[in-house]
Amino acid sequence: MTLVFDDDPITGNQQHSDHLRSRMAAMRLSFHWLGTRKSLSSEQKARAADAFDAEGKFLGANKKLVDTSDATFRQVTAIRTQATAYYKSVSLPFPEPGVRLIRHEAVESIDSAMQVYRDELVIAVQKLDQHFAQLTYEARDRLGDLFDPSDYPTSLDGAFAVEWAFPTVEAPEYLRRLNPTLYQQECQRVQSQFEEAVRMAEAAFIEELSKLIEHLSERLAGCDDGKPKIFRDSAIGNLEEFFGRFRSLNIGSNEQLDGLVDQAQQILAGVDPKSLRNRNDLRQTVSAKLSSVQASLDGLMIDRPRRNIIRGPR
Repeated sequence: MTLVFDDDPITGNQQHSDHLRSRMAAMRLSFHWLGTRKSLSSEQKARAADAFDAEGKFLGANKKLVDTSDATFRQVTAIRTQATAYYKSVSLPFPEPGVRLIRHEAVESIDSAMQVYRDELVIAVQKLDQHFAQLTYEARDRLGDLFDPSDYPTSLDGAFAVEWAFPTVEAPEYLRRLNPTLYQQECQRVQSQFEEAVRMAEAAFIEELSKLIEHLSERLAGCDDGKPKIFRDSAIGNLEEFFGRFRSLNIGSNEQLDGLVDQAQQILAGVDPKSLRNRNDLRQTVSAKLSSVQASLDGLMIDRPRRNIIRGPR
């Protein structure tokens, strides 16, 4: 792997990356999932192309095997969505594909939460399995000549799974003995990855806070037919959740960002949705203050130094 970096004016980043490295563990979440679409065969594409007087090899087409809007199937999919959302909420990004970082002290609770999702998935898949014959029968009617019974498993046992692991992202110790030079190169690569992880975490926090503030400000300042726009309690609740997650995962690598989070939290301290709906003066005050924070966040996003990781042949 070859790493190429743009000029980076930030100083002290190694200190923050070392801090991140000392308190975080790597985690990978993955899913094994039943495919719900399948490409048409060459013969089927050729038949479809005839209708448009086209050549089959220039036509891409697939068929939807089952109705994914069915309630039992949506229940299975919902568990994957929930597990993924939880995983991202308790972790920070990392430049290694498929890997994120979690706090050492949270490993046990995250592992327990994933076991709950796994158990829920098993139950949901069992319900889907009981209904799958009906979905297959319905697909036969919908697909007509495109229906192929071999596309459908006789049982969903093993067709869905949630898996997680805690891989090492450190340089392997055996390299120290076998090839000290290569070991040092790997150590430098890992150090660079954690330095990039610091930047990725900052960027993720900035982007999320910016979107949340922008949404709330737009609802507070905007009007529909001359009346204040309606906003949901979640517009504030989501920001409060962000503040908690930021305090839990932040490593203090960006003083400007820390200050803007503090500022946004102070603006909303003691402010409840009902008051914002009933008091126009409060809406205007909160909106103006949040707009100031938003402008500063925009500046942070513009000023962030670029850093490119170029992955060469492995």
